[in-house]
Amino acid sequence: MGIRVMKFGGTSVGSLERMKRVARRIADRFDAGDQVVVVVSAMGKTTDELVRLAEQTAKRPNKRELDLLLSTGEQQAIALLTMTLNDLGYAAVSLTGWQAGIRTDSVFGNARIQSIHTERLHEHLRRGEIVVVAGFQGISDRDDITTLGRGGSDTTAVALAAALNAELCEIYTDVDGVFTTDPRVVPAARKIDEISYDEMLEMAYLGAGVLHPRAVENAKKYGVPLVVRSSFNDSPGTVIKEETVLEKNNSVTGLAFERDVARISVIGLPNRLSKLTEVFEVLAQARINVDIIVQNVLSEAETTVSFTLAGKDLDEAAAVLRSQQKKLDFRLLDIETGLAKVSIIGSGMASNPGVAAAMFKALTDRSILIKMVSTSEIKVSTVIPLDRMEEALTALHATFRLEDPAYTALKR
Repeated sequence: MGIRVMKFGGTSVGSLERMKRVARRIADRFDAGDQVVVVVSAMGKTTDELVRLAEQTAKRPNKRELDLLLSTGEQQAIALLTMTLNDLGYAAVSLTGWQAGIRTDSVFGNARIQSIHTERLHEHLRRGEIVVVAGFQGISDRDDITTLGRGGSDTTAVALAAALNAELCEIYTDVDGVFTTDPRVVPAARKIDEISYDEMLEMAYLGAGVLHPRAVENAKKYGVPLVVRSSFNDSPGTVIKEETVLEKNNSVTGLAFERDVARISVIGLPNRLSKLTEVFEVLAQARINVDIIVQNVLSEAETTVSFTLAGKDLDEAAAVLRSQQKKLDFRLLDIETGLAKVSIIGSGMASNPGVAAAMFKALTDRSILIKMVSTSEIKVSTVIPLDRMEEALTALHATFRLEDPAYTALKR
Protein backbone atom coordinates (compact mmCIF):
# COMPACT_ATOMS: atom_id res chain seq x y z
CA MET A 1 0.00 0.00 0.00
CA GLY A 2 1.75 3.15 -1.25
CA ILE A 3 1.28 6.80 -0.47
CA ARG A 4 -0.34 9.01 -3.08
CA VAL A 5 -0.46 12.81 -2.86
CA MET A 6 -3.45 14.43 -4.56
CA LYS A 7 -3.50 18.21 -4.99
CA PHE A 8 -6.68 20.11 -5.89
CA GLY A 9 -6.61 23.74 -7.01
CA GLY A 10 -9.06 26.47 -6.15
CA THR A 11 -11.23 25.90 -9.22
CA SER A 12 -11.57 22.20 -8.37
CA VAL A 13 -13.02 23.04 -4.94
CA GLY A 14 -14.67 26.31 -5.98
CA SER A 15 -18.13 25.29 -4.75
CA LEU A 16 -19.62 22.78 -2.34
CA GLU A 17 -20.87 20.75 -5.29
CA ARG A 18 -17.37 20.56 -6.74
CA MET A 19 -15.96 19.76 -3.32
CA LYS A 20 -18.30 16.76 -3.07
CA ARG A 21 -17.04 15.54 -6.46
CA VAL A 22 -13.45 15.92 -5.25
CA ALA A 23 -14.25 14.03 -2.04
CA ARG A 24 -15.70 11.17 -4.06
CA ARG A 25 -12.55 10.98 -6.18
CA ILE A 26 -10.38 10.93 -3.06
CA ALA A 27 -12.55 8.21 -1.54
CA ASP A 28 -12.24 6.09 -4.68
CA ARG A 29 -8.45 6.32 -4.49
CA PHE A 30 -8.51 5.38 -0.80
CA ASP A 31 -10.81 2.44 -1.54
CA ALA A 32 -8.32 1.24 -4.17
CA GLY A 33 -5.84 0.64 -1.37
CA ASP A 34 -3.64 3.75 -1.31
CA GLN A 35 -2.71 5.84 1.68
CA VAL A 36 -3.88 9.31 0.64
CA VAL A 37 -2.55 12.76 1.46
CA VAL A 38 -4.58 15.58 -0.07
CA VAL A 39 -3.32 19.14 -0.61
CA VAL A 40 -5.96 21.82 -1.16
CA SER A 41 -5.93 25.43 -2.31
CA ALA A 42 -8.39 28.07 -1.16
CA MET A 43 -11.83 27.87 -2.75
CA GLY A 44 -12.29 29.73 -6.02
CA LYS A 45 -11.30 33.39 -5.75
CA THR A 46 -11.00 33.42 -1.95
CA THR A 47 -7.35 34.49 -1.95
CA ASP A 48 -8.04 37.37 -4.35
CA GLU A 49 -10.91 38.50 -2.16
CA LEU A 50 -8.73 38.43 0.96
CA VAL A 51 -6.03 40.47 -0.81
CA ARG A 52 -8.65 42.99 -1.90
CA LEU A 53 -9.96 43.22 1.67
CA ALA A 54 -6.43 43.84 2.99
CA GLU A 55 -5.81 46.57 0.41
CA GLN A 56 -9.04 48.28 1.40
CA THR A 57 -7.90 48.18 5.02
CA ALA A 58 -4.34 49.46 4.57
CA LYS A 59 -2.46 51.20 1.78
CA ARG A 60 0.50 48.87 2.29
CA PRO A 61 -0.63 45.83 4.28
CA ASN A 62 1.97 44.49 6.68
CA LYS A 63 3.42 41.37 5.05
CA ARG A 64 3.36 39.28 8.20
CA GLU A 65 -0.29 40.09 8.84
CA LEU A 66 -1.15 39.56 5.18
CA ASP A 67 0.29 36.03 5.32
CA LEU A 68 -1.75 35.36 8.43
CA LEU A 69 -4.88 36.55 6.63
CA LEU A 70 -4.26 34.69 3.36
CA SER A 71 -3.55 31.41 5.13
CA THR A 72 -7.16 31.31 6.31
CA GLY A 73 -8.42 30.64 2.77
CA GLU A 74 -6.82 27.20 2.67
CA GLN A 75 -7.91 26.49 6.22
CA GLN A 76 -11.54 26.99 5.22
CA ALA A 77 -11.09 24.62 2.27
CA ILE A 78 -9.43 21.78 4.21
CA ALA A 79 -12.01 21.90 6.99
CA LEU A 80 -14.93 21.77 4.55
CA LEU A 81 -13.37 19.00 2.46
CA THR A 82 -12.62 16.94 5.56
CA MET A 83 -16.20 17.36 6.77
CA THR A 84 -17.39 16.20 3.34
CA LEU A 85 -15.21 13.08 3.53
CA ASN A 86 -16.43 12.39 7.08
CA ASP A 87 -20.01 12.67 5.86
CA LEU A 88 -19.24 10.02 3.23
CA GLY A 89 -18.13 7.70 6.04
CA TYR A 90 -14.34 8.11 5.77
CA ALA A 91 -11.92 8.83 8.58
CA ALA A 92 -10.17 12.05 7.56
CA VAL A 93 -8.29 14.79 9.38
CA SER A 94 -7.36 18.30 8.26
CA LEU A 95 -3.97 19.83 9.02
CA THR A 96 -2.73 23.35 8.47
CA GLY A 97 0.70 23.72 6.94
CA TRP A 98 2.38 24.09 10.31
CA GLN A 99 0.43 21.19 11.85
CA ALA A 100 1.71 19.10 8.93
CA GLY A 101 5.28 19.99 9.91
CA ILE A 102 6.12 22.34 7.03
CA ARG A 103 8.93 24.64 8.15
CA THR A 104 9.90 27.61 6.01
CA ASP A 105 12.22 30.60 5.97
CA SER A 106 10.89 33.99 7.10
CA VAL A 107 10.28 35.65 3.71
CA PHE A 108 6.63 36.63 4.05
CA GLY A 109 4.65 36.29 0.84
CA ASN A 110 7.23 34.12 -0.89
CA ALA A 111 8.63 31.75 1.71
CA ARG A 112 10.59 28.65 0.78
CA ILE A 113 10.21 25.28 2.46
CA GLN A 114 13.25 24.40 4.58
CA SER A 115 12.13 21.05 5.98
CA ILE A 116 9.08 18.89 6.62
CA HIS A 117 8.65 16.93 9.84
CA THR A 118 6.50 13.97 8.79
CA GLU A 119 5.91 12.25 12.13
CA ARG A 120 2.34 13.49 12.54
CA LEU A 121 1.49 12.76 8.91
CA HIS A 122 2.70 9.16 9.26
CA GLU A 123 0.80 8.77 12.51
CA HIS A 124 -2.51 9.68 10.84
CA LEU A 125 -1.75 7.46 7.86
CA ARG A 126 -1.01 4.49 10.15
CA ARG A 127 -4.46 5.01 11.67
CA GLY A 128 -6.00 4.59 8.25
CA GLU A 129 -7.00 8.23 7.94
CA ILE A 130 -7.08 10.43 4.85
CA VAL A 131 -4.91 13.47 5.60
CA VAL A 132 -6.03 16.80 4.13
CA VAL A 133 -3.27 19.44 4.23
CA ALA A 134 -3.57 23.17 3.57
CA GLY A 135 -1.41 24.14 0.62
CA PHE A 136 0.47 27.43 0.17
CA GLN A 137 1.57 27.78 3.80
CA GLY A 138 4.01 26.83 6.53
CA ILE A 139 5.63 28.20 9.66
CA SER A 140 8.99 29.90 10.16
CA ASP A 141 11.59 29.23 12.84
CA ARG A 142 10.10 32.23 14.70
CA ASP A 143 6.70 30.44 14.65
CA ASP A 144 5.23 32.98 12.24
CA ILE A 145 2.73 31.77 9.65
CA THR A 146 4.13 32.17 6.15
CA THR A 147 2.80 31.72 2.63
CA LEU A 148 4.75 30.27 -0.29
CA GLY A 149 3.80 32.69 -3.04
CA ARG A 150 2.26 32.04 -6.43
CA GLY A 151 1.80 28.33 -7.13
CA GLY A 152 2.46 27.56 -3.48
CA SER A 153 0.00 24.68 -3.26
CA ASP A 154 1.75 22.87 -6.13
CA THR A 155 5.01 23.32 -4.23
CA THR A 156 3.42 22.00 -1.03
CA ALA A 157 2.16 18.89 -2.82
CA VAL A 158 5.50 18.03 -4.42
CA ALA A 159 7.43 18.72 -1.20
CA LEU A 160 5.10 16.45 0.77
CA ALA A 161 5.39 13.73 -1.88
CA ALA A 162 9.19 13.92 -1.64
CA ALA A 163 9.23 13.93 2.18
CA LEU A 164 6.81 10.99 2.38
CA ASN A 165 8.52 9.07 -0.46
CA ALA A 166 5.13 8.93 -2.22
CA GLU A 167 4.65 6.73 -5.27
CA LEU A 168 2.92 9.52 -7.18
CA CYS A 169 1.92 13.15 -6.92
CA GLU A 170 -1.23 14.06 -8.85
CA ILE A 171 -2.00 17.71 -9.62
CA TYR A 172 -5.72 18.08 -10.33
CA THR A 173 -6.73 21.20 -12.20
CA ASP A 174 -9.39 22.54 -14.57
CA VAL A 175 -7.64 21.29 -17.74
CA ASP A 176 -7.01 17.77 -19.01
CA GLY A 177 -3.23 18.00 -18.73
CA VAL A 178 -0.29 19.84 -20.27
CA PHE A 179 -0.98 21.03 -23.83
CA THR A 180 1.39 21.88 -26.66
CA THR A 181 0.30 25.46 -25.99
CA ASP A 182 -2.75 27.22 -24.58
CA PRO A 183 -5.77 25.87 -26.53
CA ARG A 184 -7.60 29.13 -25.85
CA VAL A 185 -5.04 30.86 -28.07
CA VAL A 186 -4.31 28.06 -30.55
CA PRO A 187 -7.38 25.81 -30.95
CA ALA A 188 -5.25 23.11 -32.62
CA ALA A 189 -3.23 22.63 -29.40
CA ARG A 190 -2.99 19.01 -28.31
CA LYS A 191 -2.63 17.38 -24.91
CA ILE A 192 0.83 15.91 -24.37
CA ASP A 193 0.87 12.38 -22.93
CA GLU A 194 4.39 12.57 -21.48
CA ILE A 195 6.87 15.38 -20.95
CA SER A 196 10.27 15.51 -19.24
CA TYR A 197 11.01 17.50 -16.10
CA ASP A 198 13.36 19.76 -18.05
CA GLU A 199 10.81 20.49 -20.77
CA MET A 200 8.06 21.13 -18.23
CA LEU A 201 10.38 23.37 -16.23
CA GLU A 202 11.15 25.50 -19.28
CA MET A 203 7.46 25.70 -20.20
CA ALA A 204 6.57 26.72 -16.65
CA TYR A 205 9.26 29.41 -16.50
CA LEU A 206 8.33 30.68 -19.95
CA GLY A 207 4.67 31.26 -19.22
CA ALA A 208 2.76 27.96 -19.18
CA GLY A 209 0.50 28.30 -16.13
CA VAL A 210 -0.36 24.64 -15.49
CA LEU A 211 2.43 24.08 -12.95
CA HIS A 212 4.61 26.43 -10.97
CA PRO A 213 8.37 26.21 -11.73
CA ARG A 214 9.28 25.63 -8.08
CA ALA A 215 7.07 22.56 -7.98
CA VAL A 216 8.70 21.14 -11.11
CA GLU A 217 12.19 21.94 -9.77
CA ASN A 218 11.48 20.00 -6.59
CA ALA A 219 9.93 17.10 -8.49
CA LYS A 220 13.05 16.81 -10.64
CA LYS A 221 15.41 17.19 -7.68
CA TYR A 222 13.75 14.45 -5.65
CA GLY A 223 12.53 12.26 -8.51
CA VAL A 224 8.84 12.68 -7.71
CA PRO A 225 6.63 11.30 -10.51
CA LEU A 226 3.99 13.90 -11.41
CA VAL A 227 0.69 13.67 -13.23
CA VAL A 228 -1.34 16.72 -14.24
CA ARG A 229 -4.98 15.81 -14.85
CA SER A 230 -8.48 17.19 -14.76
CA SER A 231 -10.61 17.10 -11.62
CA PHE A 232 -13.74 17.17 -13.82
CA ASN A 233 -13.24 13.98 -15.88
CA ASP A 234 -11.25 10.74 -15.96
CA SER A 235 -8.71 11.77 -18.62
CA PRO A 236 -5.32 10.12 -17.93
CA GLY A 237 -3.63 13.54 -18.01
CA THR A 238 0.05 14.24 -18.64
CA VAL A 239 2.89 12.33 -17.00
CA ILE A 240 5.96 14.40 -16.04
CA LYS A 241 9.11 12.38 -15.40
CA GLU A 242 12.85 12.22 -16.03
CA GLU A 243 12.69 10.71 -19.50
CA THR A 244 9.81 10.42 -21.93
CA VAL A 245 9.22 7.76 -24.55
CA LEU A 246 6.29 8.72 -26.71
CA GLU A 247 7.64 12.00 -28.07
CA LYS A 248 11.36 11.91 -27.32
CA ASN A 249 12.27 12.27 -31.00
CA ASN A 250 10.29 15.44 -31.51
CA SER A 251 12.46 18.51 -31.89
CA VAL A 252 9.77 20.74 -30.35
CA THR A 253 7.40 19.57 -27.62
CA GLY A 254 5.45 22.74 -26.93
CA LEU A 255 5.14 26.52 -27.07
CA ALA A 256 5.00 28.99 -24.19
CA PHE A 257 4.30 32.70 -24.12
CA GLU A 258 4.17 35.75 -21.89
CA ARG A 259 1.97 38.71 -22.78
CA ASP A 260 3.07 41.57 -20.56
CA VAL A 261 6.73 42.09 -21.48
CA ALA A 262 8.71 45.34 -21.49
CA ARG A 263 12.23 46.18 -22.62
CA ILE A 264 14.66 48.65 -21.06
CA SER A 265 17.84 49.75 -22.83
CA VAL A 266 20.52 51.44 -20.74
CA ILE A 267 22.28 53.55 -23.37
CA GLY A 268 25.75 55.07 -23.15
CA LEU A 269 27.02 52.96 -20.28
CA PRO A 270 30.81 53.05 -19.80
CA ASN A 271 32.29 50.00 -21.53
CA ARG A 272 33.60 48.40 -18.36
CA LEU A 273 32.60 45.03 -16.90
CA SER A 274 32.12 46.59 -13.49
CA LYS A 275 29.39 48.91 -14.81
CA LEU A 276 27.42 46.02 -16.26
CA THR A 277 27.60 44.31 -12.89
CA GLU A 278 26.47 47.46 -11.11
CA VAL A 279 23.36 47.81 -13.30
CA PHE A 280 22.08 44.38 -12.38
CA GLU A 281 23.12 44.69 -8.75
CA VAL A 282 20.93 47.79 -8.49
CA LEU A 283 18.00 45.86 -9.93
CA ALA A 284 18.65 42.81 -7.76
CA GLN A 285 18.68 44.93 -4.62
CA ALA A 286 15.22 46.17 -5.59
CA ARG A 287 14.16 42.49 -6.09
CA ILE A 288 13.42 43.08 -9.78
CA ASN A 289 13.80 40.03 -11.99
CA VAL A 290 15.15 40.48 -15.50
CA ASP A 291 14.95 37.98 -18.33
CA ILE A 292 16.64 38.24 -21.73
CA ILE A 293 19.81 40.35 -21.70
CA VAL A 294 21.62 41.66 -24.78
CA GLN A 295 24.73 43.86 -24.81
CA ASN A 296 25.71 46.01 -27.79
CA VAL A 297 29.19 47.57 -27.76
CA LEU A 298 28.87 51.01 -29.36
CA SER A 299 32.56 51.92 -29.18
CA GLU A 300 35.62 51.27 -27.11
CA ALA A 301 34.24 53.71 -24.57
CA GLU A 302 30.48 53.00 -24.59
CA THR A 303 28.11 50.10 -24.52
CA THR A 304 24.36 49.60 -24.35
CA VAL A 305 22.68 46.82 -22.41
CA SER A 306 19.06 45.87 -23.07
CA PHE A 307 16.92 43.51 -21.01
CA THR A 308 13.34 42.38 -20.73
CA LEU A 309 11.22 42.22 -17.61
CA ALA A 310 7.60 41.79 -16.61
CA GLY A 311 5.52 44.83 -17.47
CA LYS A 312 4.34 45.12 -13.87
CA ASP A 313 7.95 45.78 -12.78
CA LEU A 314 8.71 48.39 -15.46
CA ASP A 315 7.93 51.57 -13.54
CA GLU A 316 9.87 50.49 -10.47
CA ALA A 317 12.86 49.32 -12.52
CA ALA A 318 13.01 52.58 -14.48
CA ALA A 319 12.72 54.63 -11.29
CA VAL A 320 15.50 52.65 -9.61
CA LEU A 321 17.85 53.04 -12.58
CA ARG A 322 17.14 56.77 -12.95
CA SER A 323 17.81 57.29 -9.25
CA GLN A 324 21.26 55.74 -9.80
CA GLN A 325 22.02 57.40 -13.16
CA LYS A 326 24.88 59.49 -11.83
CA LYS A 327 26.54 56.50 -10.17
CA LEU A 328 26.04 54.19 -13.15
CA ASP A 329 27.06 56.97 -15.55
CA PHE A 330 24.73 56.14 -18.48
CA ARG A 331 23.28 58.70 -20.90
CA LEU A 332 19.62 57.69 -21.09
CA LEU A 333 17.04 54.95 -20.79
CA ASP A 334 15.01 53.75 -23.74
CA ILE A 335 11.80 51.95 -22.79
CA GLU A 336 9.55 49.84 -24.99
CA THR A 337 6.24 48.28 -24.00
CA GLY A 338 3.62 46.31 -25.90
CA LEU A 339 5.84 43.26 -26.26
CA ALA A 340 5.40 39.52 -25.83
CA LYS A 341 7.76 36.59 -25.46
CA VAL A 342 7.13 33.48 -27.55
CA SER A 343 9.20 30.35 -26.95
CA ILE A 344 9.62 26.90 -28.46
CA ILE A 345 10.65 24.10 -26.07
CA GLY A 346 11.83 20.57 -26.69
CA SER A 347 14.57 18.23 -25.47
CA GLY A 348 15.02 17.04 -29.06
CA MET A 349 16.27 20.45 -30.18
CA ALA A 350 19.84 19.72 -29.09
CA SER A 351 20.14 16.88 -31.63
CA ASN A 352 18.10 18.46 -34.42
CA PRO A 353 19.93 21.32 -36.15
CA GLY A 354 17.79 23.87 -37.95
CA VAL A 355 15.10 24.31 -35.32
CA ALA A 356 15.93 27.96 -34.63
CA ALA A 357 16.14 28.66 -38.36
CA ALA A 358 12.68 27.15 -38.87
CA MET A 359 11.31 29.30 -36.07
CA PHE A 360 12.80 32.50 -37.44
CA LYS A 361 11.62 31.69 -40.98
CA ALA A 362 8.05 31.10 -39.77
CA LEU A 363 8.06 34.52 -38.11
CA THR A 364 9.84 36.50 -40.83
CA ASP A 365 7.65 34.95 -43.56
CA ARG A 366 4.78 36.70 -41.80
CA SER A 367 6.75 39.94 -41.29
CA ILE A 368 6.72 39.48 -37.51
CA LEU A 369 9.58 41.56 -36.14
CA ILE A 370 11.99 39.68 -33.84
CA LYS A 371 13.38 42.16 -31.32
CA MET A 372 15.42 39.91 -29.02
CA VAL A 373 16.44 36.25 -28.88
CA SER A 374 17.49 33.93 -26.06
CA THR A 375 18.46 30.28 -26.39
CA SER A 376 19.36 27.21 -24.35
CA GLU A 377 19.81 23.56 -25.25
CA ILE A 378 16.06 22.95 -25.13
CA LYS A 379 14.43 26.29 -25.89
CA VAL A 380 14.50 29.34 -28.15
CA SER A 381 12.71 32.49 -26.98
CA THR A 382 11.90 35.52 -29.11
CA VAL A 383 10.56 38.93 -28.11
CA ILE A 384 8.00 40.19 -30.62
CA PRO A 385 5.19 42.79 -30.77
CA LEU A 386 2.30 41.82 -28.51
CA ASP A 387 -0.29 42.40 -31.24
CA ARG A 388 1.37 39.66 -33.35
CA MET A 389 1.69 37.08 -30.57
CA GLU A 390 -1.33 34.93 -31.37
CA GLU A 391 -0.45 34.89 -35.06
CA ALA A 392 3.11 33.84 -34.17
CA LEU A 393 1.93 31.02 -31.92
CA THR A 394 -0.44 29.68 -34.57
CA ALA A 395 2.31 29.80 -37.20
CA LEU A 396 4.86 28.04 -34.99
CA HIS A 397 2.38 25.40 -33.90
CA ALA A 398 1.77 24.59 -37.56
CA THR A 399 5.47 24.80 -38.52
CA PHE A 400 6.44 22.13 -36.01
CA ARG A 401 3.20 20.19 -36.60
CA LEU A 402 2.48 20.00 -32.91
CA GLU A 403 -1.12 19.04 -33.57
CA ASP A 404 0.15 15.66 -34.88
CA PRO A 405 1.61 13.37 -32.16
CA ALA A 406 3.04 11.01 -34.80
CA TYR A 407 5.12 13.67 -36.55
CA THR A 408 8.80 14.11 -35.79
CA ALA A 409 9.77 17.57 -36.96
CA LEU A 410 13.16 18.34 -38.53
CA LYS A 411 14.60 14.87 -38.12
CA ARG A 412 18.30 14.53 -38.68
